[in-house]
Amino acid sequence: MRAPAPTRAPETKPLRYLRLADEIDAVLEGEPDRVARMASVAALLAAEFETYFWTGFYRVDPGRERELVVGPYQGTLGCLRIAFGRGVCGAAADERQTLIVPDVEAFPDHIACDSRSRSEIVVPVLDPDGALIAVLDVDSTDLAAFDQDDATGLETIIRRVFGKA
Repeated sequence: MRAPAPTRAPETKPLRYLRLADEIDAVLEGEPDRVARMASVAALLAAEFETYFWTGFYRVDPGRERELVVGPYQGTLGCLRIAFGRGVCGAAADERQTLIVPDVEAFPDHIACDSRSRSEIVVPVLDPDGALIAVLDVDSTDLAAFDQDDATGLETIIRRVFGKA
């Protein structure tokens, strides 16, 4: 009779993000195209976390001053354009800092691209020179789905993939 396999402690969220960051690095090795990189990151993040309802990027539109345009994403239909300063994505773009919103209904000027979204985290995406190129937006249908572990994990992934976070 075989001995039962030893049980492992559940993977912590920080370790899960680090494992995923290594996986993303391996998938993207040698790929220079930003859109391809964004598409891959969105797909891998969405597949990894069951609480992620909408996962994707809003890119800075170089043809329109202070405006984001939807980029690669996984989930329901996203808003097509968001002005800097509007909603969580626009605020994160303006402030260039990660925003964790436990209840989107309580966020001033929240943009409801999908009314099922209840909480959100947005991480600015900076190139190696520090220029804002996009924001990573993740929504959940659960209230308070995101915390500092998510912020740290997503910032690490963004920094490794695009240069700065």
